[in-house]
Amino acid sequence: MMTSVLKRWLVSGVCAVICAADGVWALDLPGRQTDAISPQIELVYGKGLQFLAKNQTEQGTWNDGIGDQPGVVGLCVAAFLAHGEDPVNGPYADTIRKGVEFIISQQNEKNGYIGSSMYNHGFATKALAESYGVVENPKLAKALQKAVELILSAQKKNRFGAWRYTPESRDADTTVTGCQLVALYAARNAGIAVPDDAIRKGLVYMSNNRSSEGAYGYTSSSGGKATLTAIGSLCMSLAKDKDSKGYQASLNYLKKNFDYRDRYYPYYYEYYMSQALFHADEELWEQWNATNVRYMSTIQSADGSFPGNRGASFNTAGALLSLALNYRYLPIYER
Repeated sequence: MMTSVLKRWLVSGVCAVICAADGVWALDLPGRQTDAISPQIELVYGKGLQFLAKNQTEQGTWNDGIGDQPGVVGLCVAAFLAHGEDPVNGPYADTIRKGVEFIISQQNEKNGYIGSSMYNHGFATKALAESYGVVENPKLAKALQKAVELILSAQKKNRFGAWRYTPESRDADTTVTGCQLVALYAARNAGIAVPDDAIRKGLVYMSNNRSSEGAYGYTSSSGGKATLTAIGSLCMSLAKDKDSKGYQASLNYLKKNFDYRDRYYPYYYEYYMSQALFHADEELWEQWNATNVRYMSTIQSADGSFPGNRGASFNTAGALLSLALNYRYLPIYER
């Protein structure tokens, strides 16, 4: 059953049910935001979704190098959900369902691990959580619960109370840890029980990697970067800890790096920066968002994809999700 918390995010009323090969999908259809979406954003986002749908395989993946990784499939699924699409109705229902079913098929039945890295597991878990926040499906619920349990068990094995590349990792870093924390928040929004202590320990690790100027490093407080700081700031925002001096220092650091672009992981940066600023300061996000919309519309290819060295599916999903705050459908995209 969908929780009362989730029902506050969704518009009650219309309910559609279809039979799928693996069970029943039930949907409470969300209502579109009252804020007007500019034609430019709709054009960019629409072209991106069309590209992803057109190039998806029957297995629910993408043939572009890393598009068969469950984490990348999860990002693609999230891009559709963030636009208000669903796995029951509309032109992208099959695309979303195939993506979700692929993610579930990649889960280890014994321990709940999805894919071959905690990056994959984290982004895949987040997609399952966001999907479960829209539809009620027993198989999806079971997969999400097991995925969350894997994250929690991996944390217990970690000497830092955080996460790194595998469930057995004893060391940790801010990118993997941030990914797991966001996944846990998404799961909590979907009604899955997540211990407060697990969140607290993850946040302590993140704060230990923050310098006095507010910049987050990879495995220490030195060598801070804007991308890592955006991840850390987002985690603090989701924890409702925006009044601390550390958070304010990080926000000031992001302001100083307002025009930063990550040359190695560009869409990863935009994905997190958009969320960090959205939760931090509405006016600041609006300024950044306007620049980002122009930037994305300029670099988007004619076929709707986005260029880069990480594969068209990852590039396109990341670019679209950096624009997704304009729609605000998913609970994690609400202030």
